[in-house]
Amino acid sequence: MTEPDAAPRAGARVVLAPDSFKGTITAADAATALAAGWAAVDPAVTFLHRPMADGGEGTVAAFAAAVPGVERMPIIVDGPAGAPAETSWLLLPASADAPGGTAVVDLASTSGIEMLDRLRPEDADTTGFGQAIAAALDHGVSRLVLGIGSSASTDGGTGMLSALGARFLDASGAPVAPGARGLAAIASVDLRGLRAAPEVRVLTDVANPLTGPRGAAAVFGPQKGLDRSGIERADAGLARLADLLSLDPTLPGAGAAGGTGGALAVWGATLTPGAAEVAHLIGLADAIRDADVVITGEGSYDGQSGDGKAPSFVAALAASADTRVLLVAGRIGADADRSPFAASVSLTDLAGSMDAARAEPARWLREAGSALARSMPPALRR
Repeated sequence: MTEPDAAPRAGARVVLAPDSFKGTITAADAATALAAGWAAVDPAVTFLHRPMADGGEGTVAAFAAAVPGVERMPIIVDGPAGAPAETSWLLLPASADAPGGTAVVDLASTSGIEMLDRLRPEDADTTGFGQAIAAALDHGVSRLVLGIGSSASTDGGTGMLSALGARFLDASGAPVAPGARGLAAIASVDLRGLRAAPEVRVLTDVANPLTGPRGAAAVFGPQKGLDRSGIERADAGLARLADLLSLDPTLPGAGAAGGTGGALAVWGATLTPGAAEVAHLIGLADAIRDADVVITGEGSYDGQSGDGKAPSFVAALAASADTRVLLVAGRIGADADRSPFAASVSLTDLAGSMDAARAEPARWLREAGSALARSMPPALRR
């Protein structure tokens, strides 16, 4: 039995709050699969679906599911490799404090890594994200909510700011190349044409600084294809960019999305933990308070997942409510901290390989739901 908001029943109450499993299954579909697997073991359970996001893939979907009266606004942008891409931003209804409405724009669907046919570590950029923001401003919105996870690039947000009117110039006064490739050539920055920012809240899933061993290039560059020399060049370019923009490179979150967090801070935005904002919107704390069990998860749970990602945030909420929390992930890294979770399941382990798990995520999530149900004390399977 599955109910979005269920009344108290004799069976256990299970809150389903996974993030999306990047590139394979949405958070909402993951929750549905987990519920089906658990119900096969314990048919009397009552489920409360609270799919999560933390600023990355699925952020727009989370708002669309939680806020009545939203409108998707289609747009064509230049994707992370420069090719036209059909996407949309979300218009939330007008309110007293946002009479022009609120726009929700995510980087994942405009300049995200899942949009690439192959990694482009030097050349991918955030122009499309900036174009979507500009479209929302043209519409007249009073507030922007920006999700900046799942970036394809390490361009320091230069593509985004360029789409909003900034200019990044080389020593001859010509525009630099897009992406990380152009960072080293920036000799001056012209912000005179940069559009004014309304109220801007940035949802980020990391607190990394812009540069250094925990910075954008060093930590996230490898997953975008940067090799060691590329990381060194990008880090030096980001440091130079910070100087030109008068940005403190140690600002928490400045390194998010290849430095886009820092660029948005320069524009006047407020950086905030994405998981907390989404959780507030969907009433997750109240749901957990009345639950017996909470299930959360994501595609890859590893040593970085404790630094602002959805599962760690959900686990903290569950701990404060003295509620069991369980983890399911596509893979669980050797460096992952499993201590907050009463039980955990890896889809890779269940399926026998990562490729098998990615090929049939719903199937293996159902298997994971059953495995987690069986791991619980009999008193919770009444």
